[in-house]
Amino acid sequence: MFTLTRTNSSHTDFIKLVRALDAELDIYNGDENKFYSQFNAIDSLQHTIVLHQDKLPIACGAFKPIDLGDADLSSDKHTVEIKRMYVLPEYRSKGAASQVLHELERWASALGHTSCVLETGKFLKPAVALYTKSGYAIIQNYGQYEGVEESVCFEKKLY
Repeated sequence: MFTLTRTNSSHTDFIKLVRALDAELDIYNGDENKFYSQFNAIDSLQHTIVLHQDKLPIACGAFKPIDLGDADLSSDKHTVEIKRMYVLPEYRSKGAASQVLHELERWASALGHTSCVLETGKFLKPAVALYTKSGYAIIQNYGQYEGVEESVCFEKKLY
């Protein structure tokens, strides 16, 4: 049985999953992970999701408000950035990431946000496929990801 828990970044299971994510990204990104990790602090995330299967934490994600400044995107005061999406390897390709992502979108929408943006690595083909399948469109890299060739950014309007 799957259970989605809305929480914050102090949740023990969220912290454990993010540590696993960071360890995996260290392998994929190598020295470049220092660049990305500076934008992925979890100490003040107020909107996190943990997905449990039979009480075992298997997936997580978060969102936070983002100020996109003059970026040519949705009204940025109503935009959130999806962060820290992760599924334990043995539970991938079973719908866990979609469940977390859609719950994050529902939560953001309920709070009055009208769009989500996110960044992922071009090499993370399953992540790119998830976001495309979930209605996200590729956009110009924003903020700290401008000019970063390994990054691909997405946006989705919430209705």
